[in-house]
Amino acid sequence: MTPWVTRLIFANVAMFLITRTLPVVQWALILIPGLLLVRPWTIVTYMFLHADLWHILFNMLGLFFFGPRLEARLGGRRFLGLYFASGIAGALLSLLTPGAAILGASGATFGVFLGYAMYWPRERVLIWGILPVEARVLVIVMTVLALYGGMTGGGGVAHLAHLGGFAGGFLYLKWSERHTPAARFRARAQPGARPPTPSDAERWARIRPEELHPVNREEYERVIRKLREEGVAQLTAAERAFLDRFSAA
Repeated sequence: MTPWVTRLIFANVAMFLITRTLPVVQWALILIPGLLLVRPWTIVTYMFLHADLWHILFNMLGLFFFGPRLEARLGGRRFLGLYFASGIAGALLSLLTPGAAILGASGATFGVFLGYAMYWPRERVLIWGILPVEARVLVIVMTVLALYGGMTGGGGVAHLAHLGGFAGGFLYLKWSERHTPAARFRARAQPGARPPTPSDAERWARIRPEELHPVNREEYERVIRKLREEGVAQLTAAERAFLDRFSAA
């Protein structure tokens, strides 16, 4: 488990228990798109509400299985940005159904699903613990189902919020890729930019691997080993960008 995945699961479970005890809290925080201008807080608070045990179980299991690896890849700040951008986009797309009462973290977690599939598209996911499906195929199927449900009414499921979560997650990841230290490093590493120097290698070597997530720590050790054995000039642009992300500017 990673820090923000743990906090988000805790917050969702806590709100579920509170609203089971005090239903009035749920109605104060639920999203009704047509009333968004007079209840603006609900564009965020609806993400922490769930209709029943199965609803929260599905969303939290998805966050538990897909979130940690994605948070380790993006970093806590970008992961949290993805989560909320996806959830807010789901709320905005739901303006097409202004009278609906919408609740659930599905829009936000669908953004997490999409992010996972973008970075590990061929990773196999076990549906119901039995059927192996590539992550990219799973997202395509979920998108088709959400589109169909959105056009047909969907039987009480907020399909537009799901689609909004996918759209918001995609746009946020594309935007953030242009505004991270790694992206700025790649821009500097284009032909004609300053080549890497021994001082860069020294800066990268000062990264504290014990503070990294195990996924990143393994990659760091591989790249640093290559750096020591072959020299800084042999690192690829992606490997330099990876090191630059975790080193001091």
